[in-house]
Amino acid sequence: MAVSVRIQGMLESSSWIRRMFEAGNALRAAHGAEKVCDFSLGNPDVEPPPEFQRALLEVVSAPIPRKHGYMPNAGYPEVRALVAEQVGREQGAALSGDHIVMSCGASGALNACLKAILDPGDEVIASVPCFMEYASYVDNHGGKLLFAPCRDGFDLDVAGIEGRIGPRTAAVIINSPNNPTGRIYPESTLRELADMLLRAGRRTGRAIYLLSDEPYRKLAYEGAVVPAVMRLYPHSLVATSYSKELSLPGERIGFAAVNPAADDARRLVDGIILCTRILGYVNAPALMQRVVARLQGKAVDVEIYRKKRDLFCAALSSMGYELSKPQGAFYIFPKAPKGDDLALARALQEELILVVPGRGFNYPGYFRIAYCVDTPVIERSFAGFERVARKLRAG
Repeated sequence: MAVSVRIQGMLESSSWIRRMFEAGNALRAAHGAEKVCDFSLGNPDVEPPPEFQRALLEVVSAPIPRKHGYMPNAGYPEVRALVAEQVGREQGAALSGDHIVMSCGASGALNACLKAILDPGDEVIASVPCFMEYASYVDNHGGKLLFAPCRDGFDLDVAGIEGRIGPRTAAVIINSPNNPTGRIYPESTLRELADMLLRAGRRTGRAIYLLSDEPYRKLAYEGAVVPAVMRLYPHSLVATSYSKELSLPGERIGFAAVNPAADDARRLVDGIILCTRILGYVNAPALMQRVVARLQGKAVDVEIYRKKRDLFCAALSSMGYELSKPQGAFYIFPKAPKGDDLALARALQEELILVVPGRGFNYPGYFRIAYCVDTPVIERSFAGFERVARKLRAG
């Protein structure tokens, strides 16, 4: 066999997001790209802000010695210091550069954090619906991901999370604004979660880390505020990237931030730095570190996404789809007619429309639309969505 039994199993149950994206490629080849409406992948269509181009040109042109050479595995000290200032403002915590590890995107940060805190057999909890590659990330480092239910409206079910905590619980992963729902968890819920985790940690005799995956933090609508986990819970880590807020997914640049109040924070940072190296990332891309250092606090124009959200939500609601308007990110997570997300996805493919079934986020009965696409593509899809809604309800 060319690959291990374990990887063969993973291939067979591979990401629904990528699976639908590949189906889109087949449809484009058969019918022409201009006829396919692909809402499967969260690949930002908004160009990076103008400041990015200026910063990139400045860094490329500057006579910096060893510009493309190795640096400390955690990243350039001056970059980490600037990132720490921004994170400190957002999180209400007194961070220094020593609490930041630059990473190859949020996935690199998550993997380095998980490897640093997990022993084989340890457990991590995530609330569904969630980004299902968390399960692979946890498995990468000998752990097991447990799923907790959500409340109505896709809020965290703190009691449900507590019910899954045991002696091997090492961490809880949250993602707000959430992929796939666009939900921003309210501060009241996060306070409830923080209080519960402190109680649970005393009961199990170990600090339970709260790992907050935050690549959509700056994509929040109508003045919505994404609460700061570091201000609410001491044993917290933030993993994030600039992929969404600056539209740089292909540049693979992000960071992990450790709460200075976390249990053995200094040792934890050292562990994440070591894991960055031994996982093979070695260090975050040198050029992009210097670029994003000049762009702290900057983001794409969120109003562009808000207008697309409002256009899509209004149209789908008028067709009878049940949905909650997302508060952030660039996803809508409507209920599938009659609760059959696979039938819905297949029917939409016949209309040359690609969405991701909710089971791809361990939440069957719903489906995800990534509306980070050109507005004409959104508008062109409406007729197909309406035909499918009528067809499934009639059937």
